[in-house]
Amino acid sequence: MSATTGAVPFWRTAGMTYIGYSRLCASMVRSCLKEPYKSEAAEVEKVHYSRSKWSDGKQPKPTICEDDK
Repeated sequence: MSATTGAVPFWRTAGMTYIGYSRLCASMVRSCLKEPYKSEAAEVEKVHYSRSKWSDGKQPKPTICEDDK
């Protein structure tokens, strides 16, 4: 069986990427936790990343961003 005729994962059929699917599953598991584990897991869910837009072949100082859902 070739890769083109194999079954397509259901998350791909739903129009999601694997990262999006994985993030959704992790969020659902965290929401099922009881305290105090739920509040600890909420801190892990926060995402911070740096972002910078290159211009004229130079990278400016990166901006720290947070993932706001």
